[in-house]
Amino acid sequence: MKTLTIRNVPDDLHEALQRERSRRGGSLNRIVVDLLRQRLGVGMTRSNGLGRLAGGWTDEEFARFQEAVEPFERIDEDLWR
Repeated sequence: MKTLTIRNVPDDLHEALQRERSRRGGSLNRIVVDLLRQRLGVGMTRSNGLGRLAGGWTDEEFARFQEAVEPFERIDEDLWR
């Protein structure tokens, strides 16, 4: 393992890191390493956070969604005159 020293951290970034440390618990070092891994996609699959939604609907849920958005597919002839 290597050691990395980061200098000149802006106050707003330091405060955000402290908030994240408080939210997650654990050491600031662990939080920074985790954030770097996530952002750089090292040791994990990179994700935009939407993967959990892809293919997650049942057939019934998809049918309800299709039914709900169907009115948006209709063209209002009065608006196009």
